[in-house]
Amino acid sequence: MNKLKIAVQKNGRLSEKSLQLLSECGIKLSNGERKLKTVSSNFPIEILFLRDDDIPQYVEQGVADIGILGENEVWEKNKDVLTIHKLGFANCRLSLALPKDIDYRDLSYFNNKKIATSYPVILDKFFKENNLTVEIETIGGSVEIAPGIGLADGIFDIVSTGSTLQINGLKEVEVVTKSEAVLISNKTLSAEKQYILERLLFRIQSVKNAAENKYILLNAPNESVAEIARILPGMKSPTILPLKEEGWSSIHSVVKEDQFWDIIDQLKKLGAEGILVINVEKMIL
Repeated sequence: MNKLKIAVQKNGRLSEKSLQLLSECGIKLSNGERKLKTVSSNFPIEILFLRDDDIPQYVEQGVADIGILGENEVWEKNKDVLTIHKLGFANCRLSLALPKDIDYRDLSYFNNKKIATSYPVILDKFFKENNLTVEIETIGGSVEIAPGIGLADGIFDIVSTGSTLQINGLKEVEVVTKSEAVLISNKTLSAEKQYILERLLFRIQSVKNAAENKYILLNAPNESVAEIARILPGMKSPTILPLKEEGWSSIHSVVKEDQFWDIIDQLKKLGAEGILVINVEKMIL
């Protein structure tokens, strides 16, 4: 069987998260971070470790079949590839920032200003859409120092926590777009490789479903069971089992991570006791 070639960033946090995802999908890899490529021992894939900004080109050319990288690199390189799945990690925003002492009021401030960035394509498109004229200074790294050395009036860069901006005397003034890790694909995969990709996507979705949900077990008085079942529907309906103590039942269900604390408060008000919350390893819908 042919192997599906996956391009992954060769180092950094995105690389670690990508390899962690594959591990959670049950895919075994050798010590790949020290190599240019590695092969799975239990799934028909080969991992290529590349610079993130090279991945769109290699996927377009078919050197790699698919790639894991940030959306921002997909937009910036603008290659003929398919974005097939959002992965939910490596979340960040691409923002405009200015020196802290600037009295910023709205986007018009940037008209006829010079902005330093590593993402000129995204930035140019943004200002054209807003009918503003800017001079873009493209630099490869250390974008944050540009205003301080007189190279530019402001910057456009990736922001996660904002701490790097603060260290360099800058403030975030406009969020242009948000980005996360995505899976991209070559447009001309063979039927065999498409089948492997579908198997991989099934595993990835199962891992994502699990991460977004918690398994919950609790004991509740029988008079509250109907109301608890209403707020804890689970995947189809909760499992309800009678306890040895008369008038009580055990309820097992699944709750969304983002609804978790609100639902716990409701359950306690309904008399639920012995509430256990367990991480879900895999979840197949």
